Amino acid sequence: MRVPIIVVAHTVLSTPSAHQREVLERVVELADAVVTMTIAARDRLVLGYRVDPTKIVVIPHGADARVPSRRVVDDGRPLVLTWGLLGPGKGIEWVVDGLRRIRRLVPRPRYVVAGQTHPRVRLHQGEQYRLRLGLRAKAGGVSDLVSFAGAYLDDNALGDLVSRASVVVLPYDSREQVTSGVLVEAIAAGKPVIATKFPHAVELLASGAGILVPHHDGAAIGEALHRLLTDPDLHRRMSDEARRLAPAVSWSTVAATYRALADRLLGDMDRPGRLLASGATV
Repeated sequence: MRVPIIVVAHTVLSTPSAHQREVLERVVELADAVVTMTIAARDRLVLGYRVDPTKIVVIPHGADARVPSRRVVDDGRPLVLTWGLLGPGKGIEWVVDGLRRIRRLVPRPRYVVAGQTHPRVRLHQGEQYRLRLGLRAKAGGVSDLVSFAGAYLDDNALGDLVSRASVVVLPYDSREQVTSGVLVEAIAAGKPVIATKFPHAVELLASGAGILVPHHDGAAIGEALHRLLTDPDLHRRMSDEARRLAPAVSWSTVAATYRALADRLLGDMDRPGRLLASGATV
């Protein structure tokens, strides 16, 4: 390679296998710069792997605020939204359990789960997870509050849905998730977020744009939903904080940061005798 190498580390495991650790350490060794999307990922990489910390740069995941493609009709019912590819580990069942806490609110809220089943999950398990969620909602007496938008949603359709949302819920089971594109998109749209305590959520919501809840805890999600849907001042404060954070994760800001990194690396190539990652000398 005779050009600078920039590696984006989307995932950094806290407890990698020996082979996973070896591969990532070798990749970092060969790279001129390594981008992590969160401080949590950077810290994991620096503290848990044998890497050169001076190569690591934090550049956030980007997002554009989803703008509705048409005038959105509001039916007056609060909309609780989760979107993304569906499958075990997404934690939707805990939100379903939590809906019992808000089922008697007036007007009655709606919980929409938007997204297709993950192709790999569908290949091996079909739609079992979605069907189990429906049965769980029925058993909990909240099936009339839950709907599944299982068809593919293009940008316009998803933008319309996000614009109507009162709250975005990210109930993920994983404690390893150091990057969440859906979380960033929710913030870019100025939406209050309820999320489990995965690393990216802990970091991005620390200033008050959302509520963090324990993993696998439907009661905690229900209580957080009740707080947000019954306290207009709290909802407004969290929305305001999300909108304050939004410019920092806009694609234009993120692109400019990548451009500055590339310019710096290209400038370093002009130094006589610079050793490239592959071992060749300029």
